Amino acid sequence: MMKRYVLRMALFLLALTGQAMAAELTLGPSDVVKVTVYNNPDLAVETRVSESGFITFPLLGQVAVSGLTVSAAEKKLGTLLETGGFVKKPQVNMLLTLAQSQQVSVLGQINRPGRYPMDARRGLMDVLAMAGGIAADGGDLVTVVSTRGDKLSKETVDIIQMVRSANFDHNVELAPGDVVYVERAPRFYIYGEVQRPGPFRLERNMTVVQALSAGGGLTARGTERGIRIKRRDQAGVLQTIDAKHDDLVQADDVVYVKESLF
Repeated sequence: MMKRYVLRMALFLLALTGQAMAAELTLGPSDVVKVTVYNNPDLAVETRVSESGFITFPLLGQVAVSGLTVSAAEKKLGTLLETGGFVKKPQVNMLLTLAQSQQVSVLGQINRPGRYPMDARRGLMDVLAMAGGIAADGGDLVTVVSTRGDKLSKETVDIIQMVRSANFDHNVELAPGDVVYVERAPRFYIYGEVQRPGPFRLERNMTVVQALSAGGGLTARGTERGIRIKRRDQAGVLQTIDAKHDDLVQADDVVYVKESLF
């Protein structure tokens, strides 16, 4: 529980600081911008970037903005207004109100999976916070798939370890088109003489005794002696292991608790 609380707090704080990390991204098709010119209210317009990369602006008509940053687009509009003799020393302000072309996909065990706008510079933790944080069934490992040019790359980030160590070197800076996938938490299974047999979340460094506790403890007929673990090795061969109390449980282990003979 403490681990999930620490993660939620870290996501919340990073979401707030993400607002201060705003940096300009390039404009693209379907983005919506709001443009104003100081002391020229008739030139105020809210418009969408067309599929061909143009916006329609009063007096200027079609202006190509796709691939430009917001500040570069402001400068371009100002130059066109001045060189066209429409406004002297125009002060153009552009606000990106909907970043449709700049999105990342957040999938897997997340509270609000979907596509999220990259209308500012954002790291992995910022985007996880925007998506409502990791769901109850989510694991500690998050995979980021990125495309930079023609190169496809994948990075797996241990979120809990990053937060606990306060080392955010792996807080990957995301770019439009990236895919964030939250793995399901690993599980183990317990059956036999326990109060609540079934699958359970595998916590880090969980021992056999802790696994028994997750299963509600022994029944009146159960015994802690002779506990066995069924586990598949790397070749997929099923093995049966005589388990000790302090042995570590692994993902997909099946723990069997025997009935006492006395």
